[in-house]
Order: sequence, then structure tokens, then C-alpha cells
Amino acid sequence: MNNQMKDGGAAFPGMTYISQDGKKNPEGMTLRDYFAAAALQGLLMATHTIGNCPVDVLYAKHAYNLADAMLKAREVKS
Repeated sequence: MNNQMKDGGAAFPGMTYISQDGKKNPEGMTLRDYFAAAALQGLLMATHTIGNCPVDVLYAKHAYNLADAMLKAREVKS
């Protein structure tokens, strides 16, 4: 992992994605993005609100915090 931000690299290596602007992206989403998306699905199932903070911003930030924790856990050798 040479990424400056440890994002786990490509979530689905070997696949080429076309962005909305038509550019080819050989790496697609990062593993961090994939983990965050999975975490966000669970967070959005919650039915409560937290203070007066916009829930979408709060959940998005929390999803990436969870993704970072998952990436860190992968580094730990058991």
C-alpha cells in the first residue's frame, strides 16, 4: 500500500470504470470507499436523529470513520 492516504487500493482490481465525465478509471472505487458505503447502509437504517446536525453529513463522516477503522483492522496480524 503506497497510497498517501491508506485507502486499501482498488476495491475491485482488474475492472475499468467510466466516470460521469467519460474518463476511464482503471482502479474504480477504493476499498475505503467500499467499506464506507457498506457502513453507510447500516447507519441509514437507524431511525433516530442526533442533535441538530444534518444527519446526512454526520452519517457520511461516521461511515468513513468506520471504513478507516476497518482498514486499520486489516493491518493487524492475528
